[in-house]
Amino acid sequence: MNPQVSIIMGSTSDLPVMEKAAQFLDSMQIPFEMNALSAHRTPAQVEDFALHAAERGIKVIIAAAGMAAALPGVIAASTTVPVIGVPIKGMLDGLDAMLSIIQMPPGIPVATMGVNGAQNAAIMAAQIIALSDSELAKRLLDYKQGLGEKIVKANAELSQVKYSYKTN
Repeated sequence: MNPQVSIIMGSTSDLPVMEKAAQFLDSMQIPFEMNALSAHRTPAQVEDFALHAAERGIKVIIAAAGMAAALPGVIAASTTVPVIGVPIKGMLDGLDAMLSIIQMPPGIPVATMGVNGAQNAAIMAAQIIALSDSELAKRLLDYKQGLGEKIVKANAELSQVKYSYKTN
């Protein structure tokens, strides 16, 4: 089994956030890999990873980083594989990381999720891959329909909550 998605984090301290991406990819039956690579501490390894990602069959890269948050952009500079950046909440509630990731120069795009938005990054990666995988597209459709069903059920439960002046 060869990975289609690569989850890269600047440090294993990002794992509590990034495991949500891994769990979603696993539930969608998408092979993935996870690595800790730092744009600042292991720059040669990051560049080597990015330069060879496409030839290894990686279709989407999810890159997470906090504070300086250079990792997604550094990876995007050396590959044509789509990169999804996940800013990790840090010193400024993740705003510093988010701003670092979204301010990429022309020609070096990075799709940016919300702060700690690892699950959405995995959903976006799955949607990209599903463009050429009809079975995955069906699993995603089922997942999205399930989201709606959860809200319908929650609304029905909410109707049972009673207050003196609640009218529904």
